[in-house]
Amino acid sequence: MKKSVQQSKPAATALVSLIFLIAGSALVSAQSGPSRQEQMACRSDAGKFCAEHIGKPPQMNACLRDNKSKLSDPCRKVVESRGG
Repeated sequence: MKKSVQQSKPAATALVSLIFLIAGSALVSAQSGPSRQEQMACRSDAGKFCAEHIGKPPQMNACLRDNKSKLSDPCRKVVESRGG
């Protein structure tokens, strides 16, 4: 019985490692920058409402969220998909 418990420890360790890897990947994806398609969807809105924040992603994201009601439908969808 003791041998099977010892054999299951590596499997449990591998499972825990896999869970952390998946969770970490999801976090990185959520925090990654906008895709080219997302940038194009918000390009005109960013220039119109948030031009002073071009090149400053955190400020641009905040500005787009603050102006969400004024954004075009495609850009609003991008902002909402990123938690705004």
